[in-house]
Amino acid sequence: MPLGPVIVILLRLILPLSILRYPLWGGILAMLLDGADVIIAGWLNMGDFSSYHTTDKYLDMYYLTLEVYKSLSWQNALACRTSMFLFIYRFVGVIWFEATNLRILLFVFPNLFENFFLFFEAYRKIKKTEKLSWKGILIALIILLIPKLVQEYLMHVVLLRPWDWFHTTFLKT
Repeated sequence: MPLGPVIVILLRLILPLSILRYPLWGGILAMLLDGADVIIAGWLNMGDFSSYHTTDKYLDMYYLTLEVYKSLSWQNALACRTSMFLFIYRFVGVIWFEATNLRILLFVFPNLFENFFLFFEAYRKIKKTEKLSWKGILIALIILLIPKLVQEYLMHVVLLRPWDWFHTTFLKT
């Protein structure tokens, strides 16, 4: 495997470990790295990353697994169960997608888990409590779901590729 993809994979394996110590900031870092990995690989210009999509899904599930592990320590049982449900829901969608290659499944099974995890970690940090009612969780989920569905639709149904624009605009590749 060329050096560029190796560097990106190593970054995506090592940096998310910060989730275990700093769940909010580690989760944000992992999410940003997930969004920038293709750009980083292109910027390094050290080889083709032709198997990117499958590799990306595995690396996503790796850091999401670290996040769901951290959510198991939450004292709010409803938030913990919500987190587990959202993780399993996305995991089923990813497995089904990998088995069928039907991109619509990534829209039907959106990665709402990650947004909920970051929301609840931020809530805990700002409010200094985990107390949040089922109504509060439901409202948060609805608010988080709307932009997430738009993102999943654009990326997996319309096949909008923001990194292609970034490459041609800034990296001239």
